[in-house]
Amino acid sequence: MAPSLRTVVRRTGLRPLAGTLDSVVRWVAVSELEDPTPYLEGDELLLTTGMRLEGDFSQYVARLVARGVAGLALGVGLSHEEVPPALLAAATAAGLPLLEVPRETPFIAVGKAVSDLLAAEQYDEITRAFAAQGRLTRAALRTEGPYAVIDRLAKEVGGWAALLDEHGEVRHATRAAKAEAAARELARLRGEHGVWRGGGANGRPPASLALSGPDEHVVLQPLGGGPRPRGFFVVGASRAFSPVTQTVINAAGSLLTLAVEQGGAQREAERRVRSAVLGLLLDGGMGEGRAGPACVERARAVLAPLGGRLPEEPVVVLAVAGDALDAVEPHAFTAHVPETAHVPETARTNEAARIPEAARTNEAARLPDAAPLGLPVVVLVAAAEAEKVAALAEGTVGMSAPSAYGELPGALDQARRAFESGRDGLVRFADLAGQGLLTLLDPAAAQAFAAALLAPLARYGSRADLVESLRAYIGSNGHWDAAAQRLGIHRHTLRYRMKRVTELLGRDLDDPGVRAELWIALAATSSACPPGSSRSSPS
Repeated sequence: MAPSLRTVVRRTGLRPLAGTLDSVVRWVAVSELEDPTPYLEGDELLLTTGMRLEGDFSQYVARLVARGVAGLALGVGLSHEEVPPALLAAATAAGLPLLEVPRETPFIAVGKAVSDLLAAEQYDEITRAFAAQGRLTRAALRTEGPYAVIDRLAKEVGGWAALLDEHGEVRHATRAAKAEAAARELARLRGEHGVWRGGGANGRPPASLALSGPDEHVVLQPLGGGPRPRGFFVVGASRAFSPVTQTVINAAGSLLTLAVEQGGAQREAERRVRSAVLGLLLDGGMGEGRAGPACVERARAVLAPLGGRLPEEPVVVLAVAGDALDAVEPHAFTAHVPETAHVPETARTNEAARIPEAARTNEAARLPDAAPLGLPVVVLVAAAEAEKVAALAEGTVGMSAPSAYGELPGALDQARRAFESGRDGLVRFADLAGQGLLTLLDPAAAQAFAAALLAPLARYGSRADLVESLRAYIGSNGHWDAAAQRLGIHRHTLRYRMKRVTELLGRDLDDPGVRAELWIALAATSSACPPGSSRSSPS
């Protein structure tokens, strides 16, 4: 805090003539202008010899009072042998502190004295801040941990403090703390769907929130090093927080953040429990084969002690990247899929194709702490909230159709297929399925299948005629006239070509299964065509 005018007078020997000496002095200014106020900020001790001051001083004094100067000091012995009575009267009437600077006291000596006082005050503030940080650190080492830090912080600021969990529930509060009011304000600021008012992108909270009112000054800060707050602490006092107090509050925030981040092992344990619950739902529990009401109730009972809950049916499954877990986890049920859980065979086969053999045989990886080798994080959310929760995750988000818990394995397969589509943003399985069968197949596998099936035609000399003729024939559903017209040839020519195709492939083109395989192969070669190719789809 800046020194008072009384302290400056005591240090410099100035003689007070009018006004009180309670104002603070933040700097010293010297000016001989008739109106120096455009060059002042307030709280200065203004020094002048008064060489341009004479007659009526009331306007000069009124401007200084309006500007908020700490006081006026007139140097005598130069322009004025003594303080003019008119100036003394004007200062007394306006309540402006008026001082006399003796002839033997240089103005620069007054400036140096104030500078020394300011430096001493700053050093004292730093010393007090370090001492307070030491007391907070010792409190953090006590068995009470974060609770002891909160208690110590309230004493340091001369007010109250409270610790809230990530959901805004009060975990610890000092006496007379307005913790419940702070929790309500926190809920309001967080918004209905976790998007912070005044926060950053993806619903992240601001680094600090000031909730001050006319009679109370309150600061709320989130705890945790990532985008998802691990908790909050709030501190309040009846007076505004000084820079030293702000430093102490920030130090307490660092200690509390360290404490909550050290609880990461507990979070990982909770994630393992949720993975086990997801496995229970996928397997149906106790050999039921599907998640019936009893299985769902058992899952809810397991989650209840952790403060978690399952959404009500119908549910939507979201598949998000592992690095989106922190953003989504506070708003929905999230879990990694345990490898022992029942999922549709196609999904299990596709995933196995991407995971090295060494990883698949590693028993330690059966319930991972992080999403294994590209496996997405699974999110279960009520259908009405699905898109709002999906918007919190960056990158690709696969979304299933709404389903009951008994249909969860199929919904999981839908979400994973949508996630693995290679598109950015929200990918709904319903939209993906509407774009054709090939969008559900691995492109490389489909093209390899096509190359092998059509290889006899590729080795034939006039293969372009045969492949395009087959494409037209399959696309016309085996109608000779329509296919011939599509190619611009006579139907007898088409019949000859199809006979040759049958001989080269060794397959019966009248067989529906053979036609289906050929359609997939031709469609895969169409999707592999470079831009500008004239090759058309078989349909």
